[in-house]
Amino acid sequence: QVRLVESGGGLVQPGGSLRLSCAVSGSIVSIYSMGWYRQAPGKERELVAVISGGGNTNVADSVEGRFTISRDYVKNTVDLQMDSLKPEDTAVYYCNAILSTIATRSRNNYWGQGTQVTVSS
Repeated sequence: QVRLVESGGGLVQPGGSLRLSCAVSGSIVSIYSMGWYRQAPGKERELVAVISGGGNTNVADSVEGRFTISRDYVKNTVDLQMDSLKPEDTAVYYCNAILSTIATRSRNNYWGQGTQVTVSS
């Protein structure tokens, strides 16, 4: 069974910073990518940033230059450093991993439960 456990959300003032962390555990064979998505009230879930097994990153235009994604390939964790936060960054942030397990041997999509980020004065 695969588990994605997120931490680090909370309330922050505009211009502030937060760091999200996600740890993946289970009978994992390979992790192809890890990343973060977010969903604001009344909106669809959207990509924030992803990082591939090779270290290539894809960052949404709306957060480019403010958010940084990083990954620890030994600990199977992915972090999202969020700086210069804006009220429009308020959303539930979900950790995502595309990986294969001993049981499936094929790529599957896994999600964390989500962590709330609120940017407000």
